[in-house]
Amino acid sequence: MKRSRSGEAEGRPREKGPNNMKKQAMVIGLGQFGMALARSLSARQVEVLAVDARAERVRVASGFAVSSVQFDATDEAALLRAAPDRRDVCICSIGDEAREASIICTALLRQLGAPYIVARATDPLHERILRLVGAHDVVNPESAYGERLATRLLYAGVLDEVPLGPDLVITEMRPPPAMVGRTLQELELPRRHGLTVVAIRRPTEDAVARPGPNERLQSDDILVVVSAPGAVARLLDRVG
Repeated sequence: MKRSRSGEAEGRPREKGPNNMKKQAMVIGLGQFGMALARSLSARQVEVLAVDARAERVRVASGFAVSSVQFDATDEAALLRAAPDRRDVCICSIGDEAREASIICTALLRQLGAPYIVARATDPLHERILRLVGAHDVVNPESAYGERLATRLLYAGVLDEVPLGPDLVITEMRPPPAMVGRTLQELELPRRHGLTVVAIRRPTEDAVARPGPNERLQSDDILVVVSAPGAVARLLDRVG
């Protein structure tokens, strides 16, 4: 079995004392999405075990992950040695070039006791199957980004949009001209438009503040808004 850069055997998480409570993640499939995810988790001090069947991808991941190992994630014995049951989260990010492998890998992770499994889907049917075989959460990064980009292209005031489940969205937006100079109390956004401003970022102040009801909006404000999907678009169609 290959060893990590720290010399520990793969599949045996290091001992963690009270001041070293780092989360552990296994990222399986180091394509563009998996590699970016593994890199981002590592940058946030998560102990990442990066897994791929291709030696070159494993070599690249060894530059930033605590551990990186080459094996076929549909091999039950190999996956067992990586101890998925001892990871806080296991992400199956195998791409659309190997849908069958992603389904098998997800099912094996569940059978081997992984406490939380996130799987990458490429279409709605793939997502349903992944959930059926044991994924706790399923993501489709291409679809999600496409939806976010479409909103940004259609509405110039929208800077970013992040879904929080099927019924809630966080949006960063600039206030349309009709809202500038008015207070949140005057605008009555929750009642009239079904959205709530939870924070305001002002570039001139380099700070994010929780707004009061008498806060007057400025043209360069960036509003952080919580709403149902589509609420911001409807607002901008009406007043933008």
